[in-house]
Amino acid sequence: MAESDKNEIYLSSSPHYRATASTRQVMLAVVVSLIPIAVYGVWLFGLSALITLVVAVVSCVAFEAVFRLATKQDLRIGDFSAVITGLLLAMVMPPAAPVWMTVLGSLFAIVVAKEFFGGLGANVFNPALSGRAFLVVSFTTPMTTWLVPRTSSPLDTFTSATPLAYLKPVDGMVNSATALADQFGEFSALDVYWKMFTGQRAGCIGESAIPFILLAFVLLTIIRVIDWRAPLAMIGTTLAVTALAGIDPVMTVLSGGLLFGAVFMTTDYATSPVTPGGRLLFGAGCGLITALIRVFGGFPEGVMFSILIMNALVPFLNRIIPRKYGWVPPAKKGKVAQ
Repeated sequence: MAESDKNEIYLSSSPHYRATASTRQVMLAVVVSLIPIAVYGVWLFGLSALITLVVAVVSCVAFEAVFRLATKQDLRIGDFSAVITGLLLAMVMPPAAPVWMTVLGSLFAIVVAKEFFGGLGANVFNPALSGRAFLVVSFTTPMTTWLVPRTSSPLDTFTSATPLAYLKPVDGMVNSATALADQFGEFSALDVYWKMFTGQRAGCIGESAIPFILLAFVLLTIIRVIDWRAPLAMIGTTLAVTALAGIDPVMTVLSGGLLFGAVFMTTDYATSPVTPGGRLLFGAGCGLITALIRVFGGFPEGVMFSILIMNALVPFLNRIIPRKYGWVPPAKKGKVAQ
């Protein structure tokens, strides 16, 4: 077919908006921001973390390619979306997760949570968190078995549980950072905070690199790859609700996957609201559910469940203060419209 015979006319309803950055560029920026977090996780947890990261990324890319070939669709390897799903899935996994489990989680994340809904941009639920939720429900014990970082630390007692397990109220009593310092041989609460901030405690691969998570948030916000509203609303709401339960606010932020989930999961384009008001409510809802699970739930962590629950409400949140393209607010009385 000659070049002039190709039908290159695309019809769609208004508005028509063209961004300067392509999907590939946006995804690449997220990948770059995740690399330091992945490297730090490997430094903390060793070869097992590296294997989990590599297996998750390769599996996600392979499953996407196979599925799209089987369904006679164009390959999308070059847009890095499958790479990001693999990285995010690996970073919310225990460092010593069995290889077969990582592969199974990748299959669910890509095929069930993403491609079955129509592929990139059409999925309702965050693929990486969906894959993790499937594994947690199906294989609870290995998904809640943790490694202590290779760095020597008095907090080695946290081998079988994350610090969140020690912060949950028991009979109305909550452990403070000072109490934890006394319990685990630290000199002061500041020592506990520092250990938590630098990731020297049990947890998922990605949640431990707090300095790099904060740096990624700042950089991605500055270059406008992500919006600040949902992350800050989630963190702020979690802090407020857990503080009412007597939990140390600093420990709330530094424990579990709150920061990682807020920065990288609530800002997913396909599964978060498009309106500013909707994003604030989305983040606040994630924070509220996270706090309630941390205080009252059977699981010590609630970030995963909170974000997936709020994903289901995104179509309704998109109606909150929607953007009305082409509409200009009327001038106030006594003022002349410019």
